[in-house]
Amino acid sequence: MSTVREDPIKMHKDANALMESGKYVEARDLFVKVAELYYKGQNYFGASEMNYKAGECSFALKDYQKAMELFSKSAEIALGKGFDRYGLSALEQARDSQKALGNTKEVEELEKKIKELNDKQKEPEGESSFSVFS
Repeated sequence: MSTVREDPIKMHKDANALMESGKYVEARDLFVKVAELYYKGQNYFGASEMNYKAGECSFALKDYQKAMELFSKSAEIALGKGFDRYGLSALEQARDSQKALGNTKEVEELEKKIKELNDKQKEPEGESSFSVFS
């Protein structure tokens, strides 16, 4: 029975190094692993970021289906925890992956979601959108 604790921070750095040296497959697999560890440890931003980076690796490998899944997962975690801006860029990446796959319907659905989020971010807290004219 191995008692070696996996160190997500070291793994995170290793994954970054692999990505920078163009070893996208290894980097992606490690990012996915770190994402799971971060999620279990309730580091949701980290989990979202790791899925995002894994998505970037998949995109670089032209594995758009996997990229789309990873970016969607990243967006889901980020938006679920209120990291809207991060979730938004993950959604944009998911859309670009769907575009690369030629999935017009999915691209349109993501465009709608992205627009809604952008509009939500533009609204000042607790003010009606007509306050400008009063």
